[in-house]
Amino acid sequence: MTDFSARRVTMVDTQVRPNDVTKFPIIEAMLAIPREDFVPETLREAAYVGENLDLGGGRVVLEPRTLAKMLDALALEPGQSVLDLGCGLGYSTAVVGRMTGRVVGVEEDAAWAAEAQAVLAGHGVTNATVQCGPIAAGAPALAPFDAILVQGAAEVLPEAIAAQLKDGGTIVCLFMEGALGVCRLGRKADGAIAWRNIFNATAPVLPGFARKAEFVF
Repeated sequence: MTDFSARRVTMVDTQVRPNDVTKFPIIEAMLAIPREDFVPETLREAAYVGENLDLGGGRVVLEPRTLAKMLDALALEPGQSVLDLGCGLGYSTAVVGRMTGRVVGVEEDAAWAAEAQAVLAGHGVTNATVQCGPIAAGAPALAPFDAILVQGAAEVLPEAIAAQLKDGGTIVCLFMEGALGVCRLGRKADGAIAWRNIFNATAPVLPGFARKAEFVF
């Protein structure tokens, strides 16, 4: 029988801590949440590998290093509200739920959204909900949010998402430019988001986050 708890410790010791992520709330959450329960059955054995897990359809579960460094940059605090976009089967939502007050996951695959909600409930995560709908639309009825986390890449950030971040709030998003990707931390002030680069990573571009094609005559 696979010892997933030992794999969690190995994940933290080899993929998280060596990448300068040492904040206790992140370490504690990633040790506590059983990642193998938030991936399809066929991927359980691969749940702790140090790479993105392919869910199919151009979607992935971000590698542990990437998620940990995103959370490190966000510096979440207890009591905050967080929007988790493209949450898949809810792993990132569960991790964030251990670190803060309320987290809202958004997933447009109805089967994944339903499974995510069920697994979260089964693990007693009571401060998290998963909404089914377009990822690029976010959760406007529950906005604004203190922080936004994007589980995939963007070429451009949809205006609807930027509008759901509180002034003074932070957002972390991976931007792809061709084959190269850079994760950026944004802080909103006076209605505008100022970005800075934090580390390199790659992921598929989420639906609704691609740059619109320009027609040249």
